[in-house]
Amino acid sequence: MLDIKFVRENPDIVKENIRKKFQDAKLPLVDECIELDAELRKVQQDADDLRAKRNKISKEIGALMAKGLKEEAEQAKLEVSKDGELLEQLSAKQTELNDELTKKMMVIPNIIDPSVPIGEDDRFNVEVQRFGDPKVPDFEVPYHTDIMESFDGIDMEAAGRVAGNGFYYLLGDIARLHEAVIAYARDFMIDRGFTYVIPPFMIRSKVVNGVMSFAEMDAMMYKIEGEDLYLIGTSEHSMIGRFIDQTIPEEKLPLTLTSYSPCFRKEKGAHGIEERGVYRIHQFEKQEMIVVCEPEDAMKWYDVLWKNTVDFFRTLDIPVRQLECCSGDLADLKVKSCDVEAWSPRQKKYFEVGSCSNLGDAQARRLKIRIKSKEKGNHLATTLNNTCVAPPRMLIAFLENNLQADGSVKIPEVLRPYMGGKEVLIPKYNSIKK
Repeated sequence: MLDIKFVRENPDIVKENIRKKFQDAKLPLVDECIELDAELRKVQQDADDLRAKRNKISKEIGALMAKGLKEEAEQAKLEVSKDGELLEQLSAKQTELNDELTKKMMVIPNIIDPSVPIGEDDRFNVEVQRFGDPKVPDFEVPYHTDIMESFDGIDMEAAGRVAGNGFYYLLGDIARLHEAVIAYARDFMIDRGFTYVIPPFMIRSKVVNGVMSFAEMDAMMYKIEGEDLYLIGTSEHSMIGRFIDQTIPEEKLPLTLTSYSPCFRKEKGAHGIEERGVYRIHQFEKQEMIVVCEPEDAMKWYDVLWKNTVDFFRTLDIPVRQLECCSGDLADLKVKSCDVEAWSPRQKKYFEVGSCSNLGDAQARRLKIRIKSKEKGNHLATTLNNTCVAPPRMLIAFLENNLQADGSVKIPEVLRPYMGGKEVLIPKYNSIKK
């Protein structure tokens, strides 16, 4: 959410930013918010003037009583009473206007960074660089669930009976591989100086409203019936929520945190052949990165975060690329974002395995997360987040890139300690067609 003072003083900049995000239907909101703000400030001034008048008259009542002017004092009391009723009306109007203004302001997108490429949707995202050589083996790579089934490693049919579409059972070596990747990601991030955290997996609505846009909430979040609680779609939600209404001393910054959690998502509108299997699902696990820092340090940490993901995947022999998200593909709270995509030898293309975002002070403003500074005074923090790894989707890239012609899967050296020293996984049967 933007600062209303910024919107009031820079309406043309805010409108141009909306156009760059191809959300022209939101353009009227700018003028509506400015009008509401003017009305709200007038009501606030009227209320302040009325309070000052009441205070003055209240002081006069004592003086009148002391002089024996009882009738004048009673008249003054009557005026104070009437002013009190009017003040209640003004206070109610303030609340009404403030709620309406906040609701509209929360829909206006954040100001994007000048470096963000302009484009309507993800078709206009820009490849920045590649890491590792994407290779296609001389044998046909099976669909990822076929590879998993060759190890008796997945049962989606039973999961469908138990929970419906979008769920899975992982078994045996595949389940062990899943947990090994998570454990390795945890230690990888700890070794890079991040503090490990296990957060709550449910959050209240005020935190949901603080960390994401209304559109994201509707598309993603599962609500607990009868409770003011939502299942998290990513640990970023509860990690940032941890600092709600907090003022953080500047000497404690930056906060660099890495969190594990299960994640739950509706995934509305998911469809298509690659939505089969474990590519787009309602439940998964993730190792996340979170940074809370000074605004001037945000872009430095943005680069640190996405490079961590690249380095992690490269240690697992998976080629990846960095893809800069265009303006139309940015969620409303984001200032700048990029995806890390892994190479799929089967599809012969890259697919998303991580997303890094700089949210500026949008989340901090909504959640009132401030920095206490001697020189700059109290001011809003900047928040960033990034995916380290999110299996089981990540296992698609892992299995395809480490698959051998005999159907076995090699285990990169860094992962072997988490797999009981195994160097290779041997399938129950070979899923590769001869």
